Amino acid sequence: MTKWGIIGCGRIAHRFMQGLNALRDNALSASYSRRPETVDAFVAQYGGKPRSSAEELLASDIDAVYIATLPNTHADYSIKALKAGKHVLCEKPATLNLPQLEEVLSVAKASGLLFMEGMKPPFYPLYKKLKEYLQQDPIGPVGYVRAGSSVADISRDHPNFSYKLAGGALMGIGIYEAFLAVDWLGKTEEVQAMGRFSGMEIDMFSIFQTRHAGGYAQLYGGFDLHGKGDALICGTIGHVTIHKNWWNPAKATISYLDGRIVEIDEPFTTGGLNYEIEHFVELMKAGEVESSIITHEMSRQMIKMIDDARSIVGLKFIGE
Repeated sequence: MTKWGIIGCGRIAHRFMQGLNALRDNALSASYSRRPETVDAFVAQYGGKPRSSAEELLASDIDAVYIATLPNTHADYSIKALKAGKHVLCEKPATLNLPQLEEVLSVAKASGLLFMEGMKPPFYPLYKKLKEYLQQDPIGPVGYVRAGSSVADISRDHPNFSYKLAGGALMGIGIYEAFLAVDWLGKTEEVQAMGRFSGMEIDMFSIFQTRHAGGYAQLYGGFDLHGKGDALICGTIGHVTIHKNWWNPAKATISYLDGRIVEIDEPFTTGGLNYEIEHFVELMKAGEVESSIITHEMSRQMIKMIDDARSIVGLKFIGE
């Protein structure tokens, strides 16, 4: 039995529990939130014990910690958890910026414990099946990725609109697009970006295009326009459309230069986070300290891309 602790009991923590409850031999043991009423309600719904501080949670007999807070606290909680001897699965983006990530990874290396950023798309059945299919029926070398989403119906009390909590389109949505570009095109070599704040302290809509070792990407994210949320991956003899919402992938269409069309349908279950949790637990039980799918270098590449884009659009957070 893997005993879990959760730091942060907001929206994403509920989705995590939906996934955790779908897995055998995993259980929630302890939860902590800055607001006592939030953790009490969370424990009443999912079980385990409420803890009055992160330190109390980390001193308990848990095996792993899921950090479900906002990006401004990810590095601090990750470091505390690793120093307390706990494996860490941390929500995306793993930290506020690259220097913070390097500090976390340094502590993880010294501790000999597993640290992984919770970037969910590659663990979904559709994404895995798509990659497997392209191995035997390829679209040729990939040279272009286009992806993005703009979600205009999010409530204005959502943390994505909070400057203090490190919100904004690049941090909340762009990090997903950064993953897709790096996963298919490799190391980022150049970033260009534009963004507007629309009267807010955070970017409400940003466009960033990137040059990689393998080609180019055009990416966007926003909160005041309604965008489609699909993704396009282009090779020399075909292209893939991952249909919306591509970051919770369930359907893809492969179109080949010779006119062939291949449809891949692979529904996901229980909210989708169950797949990354299962991967994390397998790594933990095998004594691994790094995922081969969301590697530490992948996390570096993703947050560096967002750092560069934020610098260009002029979004600097407190303490940077």
